[in-house]
Amino acid sequence: MTDGSTFVQAFMILFREGLEALLVIAALAAFLRRANAAERIAPVYLGALAAVVASLGMAWVFETYYDGNHSDLFEAGVMLAAAVLLFYMSGWLFVRQDPKAWQADLNRLAERALGAGTVLSLAGIAFLAVFREGAETILFVHTLAKTGNGFDASLLGGLAAATLALVVMFVAMQWLALRLPLRPMFIVTSAFLFFMGLRMVGEAFQELQEQALIPFTTDGVPAFVSEWGLSNGSWEALGTQLAILAVAVAACLVSVLRKGAGKGGAKESREGRPVSAAS
Repeated sequence: MTDGSTFVQAFMILFREGLEALLVIAALAAFLRRANAAERIAPVYLGALAAVVASLGMAWVFETYYDGNHSDLFEAGVMLAAAVLLFYMSGWLFVRQDPKAWQADLNRLAERALGAGTVLSLAGIAFLAVFREGAETILFVHTLAKTGNGFDASLLGGLAAATLALVVMFVAMQWLALRLPLRPMFIVTSAFLFFMGLRMVGEAFQELQEQALIPFTTDGVPAFVSEWGLSNGSWEALGTQLAILAVAVAACLVSVLRKGAGKGGAKESREGRPVSAAS
């Protein structure tokens, strides 16, 4: 294996496997900064760091007891748990998108809204986002080192270049997020987390289908479904994702209608208020 080939493979392994986790963590960090709760970013980073340590442990377990093969069932469980947390935070952000409610007193609202449970959820999302790919990434890099010249300059250089590329993307996302209006920032982050949750569901189905625990039916599934990364191209995964999407859309409509009714009631109350003698 040539040095150039090793460099490219090392770069692609880390960049490809780390990209999704980076996007999730960057979105959470940007949201916390915009919510004027930057001091609460630490649990997100600690969750990601804990996942790196846990990934090293799992990689050792897979290498020692499973000949370097990861467990499909374990990975599916991690993905489903991550999807649940992503859906929860997506809905949480969507409900709190009103800029007036946040800008009235950001510090007070952030302190009240970003309670211990929410912060724990954010840390959990960061942990699972990194952990779902971490052990597999370490095994890939280890295999690349064993089949090549070990951890030589080309392999380490590829990993360093991928790390730098991911850091640049993270910084760019933070810079852009701080310049977006508050409402679009919340809506975009909510939609992104929801989309990532759907992808997690699709990937979990793929792991379960590889173990023949769920049927795999592809006849008639549109090609763009798998091309866009929405699911693994089976009706079972796609049907589940569509059902989740339908529930989310219904919940959004109910939330919007309730807000509209609440504003209408408040307006009628103000208009029906008797005029005081002083006025």
